[in-house]
Amino acid sequence: MNERMAGIQPSGMLPHRSVANIKSPPPLGAGSGPGGSGPTTPTRPIISTFASPSSLRAEEDVIIVEFGTRKVQVGFAGDAAPRGTVWFGPELQRRVGDFREWQPGYVPDWRKSALGGLWGAEYELWCNEVRGQDMGLVRDRVERALREAFTKYLLIDSRPRRMVCVLPSDLPIPLLSAVLDSVFTRFQPPTVSLLSPTVSLAVAAGVRSALVVDLGWNETVVTGVYEYREVYRARSIRGGRKLTEQTHDFLARHIPQTEEKGKAESAQSVPREHVLSFEECNGIANRLVWCKPTSLGMSMAELGEGLPTVQEHEESDEESENATRKTRAVVDITLTSPQPAVSFQLPFESLAEPCETAFFDSRYSACSFDDEELPVHLLVYQSLLKLPLDVRSICMSRIIFTGGGANVLGLRQRIFDEVSHLVQTRGWDPVTGKGVDQLRSNPKLKKRGTGQAGNGPVGVQQQNGGEQDGVWHDAANVTHESDPIEEQLKKGTDKRPRVEGELRAIESVGTWSGASLMTHLKIAAVATIDRELWLQHGVLGACKPGDVDSKAHQRQSLGAGGLMRGAGGSSSWTLGVWGTM
Repeated sequence: MNERMAGIQPSGMLPHRSVANIKSPPPLGAGSGPGGSGPTTPTRPIISTFASPSSLRAEEDVIIVEFGTRKVQVGFAGDAAPRGTVWFGPELQRRVGDFREWQPGYVPDWRKSALGGLWGAEYELWCNEVRGQDMGLVRDRVERALREAFTKYLLIDSRPRRMVCVLPSDLPIPLLSAVLDSVFTRFQPPTVSLLSPTVSLAVAAGVRSALVVDLGWNETVVTGVYEYREVYRARSIRGGRKLTEQTHDFLARHIPQTEEKGKAESAQSVPREHVLSFEECNGIANRLVWCKPTSLGMSMAELGEGLPTVQEHEESDEESENATRKTRAVVDITLTSPQPAVSFQLPFESLAEPCETAFFDSRYSACSFDDEELPVHLLVYQSLLKLPLDVRSICMSRIIFTGGGANVLGLRQRIFDEVSHLVQTRGWDPVTGKGVDQLRSNPKLKKRGTGQAGNGPVGVQQQNGGEQDGVWHDAANVTHESDPIEEQLKKGTDKRPRVEGELRAIESVGTWSGASLMTHLKIAAVATIDRELWLQHGVLGACKPGDVDSKAHQRQSLGAGGLMRGAGGSSSWTLGVWGTM
């Protein structure tokens, strides 16, 4: 009792207190004084279930998954970059309880995987050649990669969520069916939407039309996108895999012959062309291989500015500088996959040989290549040549390089310079050959051609004005009547002049970021597949794009099924451009 009275001050020291000015005690956690606890996070208001129907979809997470040949990128819609990336490799194919990788002294035997032409096949999700390919293995790889990505990077529960898959539009139907089967049966999303990587890349670059040059793993694909639609596609077998194979052959030639013979005798079943592991060759191709500049002397931008300024200095200084550069430009390479390990030195200039052979192959003429093995610069030029005139004028000013091959040092600039040189020398004439070159270089043939054209029949010359029925009509100075509909359409268009008719390369933030932006903005996908319909009919239940009413997919009821599942109630669905063979 005395302790309680000790804390009470005399009544004369306190002001007069009435019932009106007595304040309620502060809530717990509101103050940081000695009588209260520390600061805490205020409680979040709970939204009522009977509130606006839009609140039921406010917290819905949409997962964006981008499938590539060698990796999978995952994240949530609205993010600027993917949360995580999972690369395919032998570690994703280990069985449960296989802990050999952590045993001391364990070395993976890459020679077994190289048998039968499967060198590097463990690092790929699929191959475009579906004959003889195990689709069940593709399903298991997709499931293993997605489970690892969801558990390691997204940290989500088992609640079903809508998914958006970014898949190439030219993916074969068996591979597309295998991916969708694995997604629907193992992760149970209510709907899966398909997006094109080229359109997503154009959206991420902020343009409506573009020429996408995808330097992929198995092949290089050039796609013309006009107003968010793919209008043309061409391909070549020159890609990242060919670069890795050329790097392997380049390194194998520099291994001493005695060690190569010992290797061939110790492992007779291994083909001689595979003396190095895929992982080691791929690492050297990513870190050391580079691309030489164009052999035309200078880039096209420098040629337009005029002749360069030459500084005068002595020849002895030039020789000494060149000698020091040659002595310094040496790279030490150590290869651990051969037994025993090999170390040697290579000049840095020679490391550009694999890229030169893989993407350009300038040793041969253009007529010696097949349609499916054209060099990259010829493929880009012919793709621009086959586009319509209005589409070409827009796409040539919006060239986007993407893919793993675009990371090679100097490759994008080399392709751009080679295409610029082809445009300046050939123009946009599809006819090529010696006769065309002679016609361009010989002025006599030009005069003869113009003379023969002038000897033809002369057409009727039209004058500025005309007289018909006694009324004079001046067609050149006629004032056009104003159309109110055209005026309203012009008000909504952007009046700024567009960049057209000149070669230009632009940058993009990536395919996954473009798909995330499109999904976050609620842009309807062309192909949206419902889980129940897919499990009932599979890929055979898809209709043609013209048979599906797009307005019916946008109508949603106020019931629980219509709100939570969106367009899942429709009985007709399509694969869009993915349904083509």
